[in-house]
Amino acid sequence: MGQVFEQLIVAARRGRGLAEKMLVGVTPQTFARKPRFETTSGTRIIDCNHPAFIFGHLSLYPARLLTLAGLDPAPVAAPADFSDLFKAGVECRDDPEGSIYPSMERITKAFYLGHDAAFERIAALNDSVLQLPTPDERYRQNFPTVGIAMTFILTSHFMMHIGQVSTWRRCFGLPSAM
Repeated sequence: MGQVFEQLIVAARRGRGLAEKMLVGVTPQTFARKPRFETTSGTRIIDCNHPAFIFGHLSLYPARLLTLAGLDPAPVAAPADFSDLFKAGVECRDDPEGSIYPSMERITKAFYLGHDAAFERIAALNDSVLQLPTPDERYRQNFPTVGIAMTFILTSHFMMHIGQVSTWRRCFGLPSAM
């Protein structure tokens, strides 16, 4: 393992552990629900991402990480139907009937298995991979090297979404996950 990859994976595993804590107290019935509150004119839904959407969205990224590193993404890929539901830019929808999104168990399984397997594969890479140009031209505009792209995906992007779960938890009356 390269020294920089080791640092990235330690940070990523810390984030993964925090993600796991964020699900304590979350039920399958609330997993794909948006918070709501009562006003004098009726019930209002808070337009935010719920855990089903966040964990589903993040489950798409282990394959992207391996692709960036020039590795086969298939072993860490999320189920095929996740892309249309969770890709960047797709609207997160309130799912009171549980008919839009896969189950909590299916989403979290894809999330944990994908991330854990990707971390193992990435940890074995030589640090020289980090200096390679980002293979995806669209990514290259903001992330010119594999290292910059991976650092963003494993830390900033990941933790931004986990922070959304933290706020969602409070809206549902759940305590801090820390």
